Amino acid sequence: MTNHIEPVGASGAAKITLRTAGELAEALPYLLGFRPDDSIVLVALYKGRFGGRVRLGIPERSEDWPSVAQQLARCLVGGCERRDGRPDSVVAFLCQDSRARIAAPGPSVVERLRPLAQLLRTECGVLDVPVTEALCLSDGRYWSYCCPRPDCCPPEGNEIIADGTSVMAATAAYAGIHVRQSVAELTARLAPLETALVADQTRALDAAAMDLVPRILAGAPREEVEAQTLDLARLVLRRLVDAPGIDDPLDADLRDDELLAHDEAAVLILGLQDRMTRDRAAEWMEGDEAPAALRLWRALARRCVGGYGEHAAAPLTLAGWVAWSLGDTVEADRALEMALGVDPHYKFARLLNEARSEGIDPEPVRQSLRKIRADRETESPLADTVEADAADDEVPTDVAADEAAVLSAATEGEESRRSALAVPGGADPGVSRAARGLAAALRRRGERRSGAGTRPARAGARAPRRPAGRRTGRPQTRGDG
Repeated sequence: MTNHIEPVGASGAAKITLRTAGELAEALPYLLGFRPDDSIVLVALYKGRFGGRVRLGIPERSEDWPSVAQQLARCLVGGCERRDGRPDSVVAFLCQDSRARIAAPGPSVVERLRPLAQLLRTECGVLDVPVTEALCLSDGRYWSYCCPRPDCCPPEGNEIIADGTSVMAATAAYAGIHVRQSVAELTARLAPLETALVADQTRALDAAAMDLVPRILAGAPREEVEAQTLDLARLVLRRLVDAPGIDDPLDADLRDDELLAHDEAAVLILGLQDRMTRDRAAEWMEGDEAPAALRLWRALARRCVGGYGEHAAAPLTLAGWVAWSLGDTVEADRALEMALGVDPHYKFARLLNEARSEGIDPEPVRQSLRKIRADRETESPLADTVEADAADDEVPTDVAADEAAVLSAATEGEESRRSALAVPGGADPGVSRAARGLAAALRRRGERRSGAGTRPARAGARAPRRPAGRRTGRPQTRGDG
């Protein structure tokens, strides 16, 4: 599920008034930053201004709809109350093209989803927040579930303006708002390959595991595996940086796949299963390193094929972190959602999602990573260890320290030296004191906001979405792993 709790009316200096259902339908991709497909979207309103929004894939089974409607309504209203107070009303969108239902003949999309729209209206009403408009968006047209007048809402629906020439499109362009790909297209850049490369990549992963596991069992130092992984990653990063740029995302991903050998991908994937190695790799989050690192993490996520699917949690989380650091919150949310989809207990992904949910700026995380990197380059390993242990024992008490804790908790090494290297589906070896401190800091932050009610309105949040494909009806929460 995607949960955006962002500043009310925060769209820059440009403002636009939406008066009709058609204008609302057209505005939806600009509100989310991507084109939703097969999705339920709820958007909060405050005196006519947009507030938080949540998104979840439409469950295949209608039996799941009641629980989904209830959880979505509670998630939206609860998240808004913690930041801007109870919203005045909600607008609901149900987005599903008919081609998505081609294998299941039956009522049209708008009629099939009508009970779901009613459930959403009922659950929001239970929370004393009315749904002022509920729209079905399908095949480039929209229908209103709230308007009974055939003169403005005919049975065949109304066309959604999508040629980029409307007032909404012009205003969004002026404000610098860009609509990204659909959820499916974003997912394709991060999902495991389904090509002829799968067999060769699986064999390479098996071979790398057969080489690495005996070394670990024989007592090979963890630092040795870390150095091998990071040295190889730097080599591939230079290769990616030197490659000519390609504008088309699909072509760019295909070229990156060609630049990454199967055995290289296997060594990197397995090496990143070590939490401390992964945290070192997270330092490549800005400057010239960041775009190439994001390409590498995408490529590695695509190589987690076959029985190595859960190994994708590490590269997906790194992709989410770097995308967020670069300001691309849409890809960040999708990558983190997919990381939690393959491993719901992956701590780093859960911490980052929690930070996104609380509206914490990524800069404190970057500052902490810069400090760790600088300290490592100037001090002895022993001094680094002592300093990290001392920092872990402290629990920040003010808001500024809470935000800084996100960074240290998400980036410092875990207590346990054991790793899930080369073990598909291996559990997290432990939760560090820093991670526990972060959880406590975020919990106190939420308690202050919900209890005091005097903090100036400030929003900013996204909760995880589920991976592409058929989704279950339960919104996904942030946190383990």
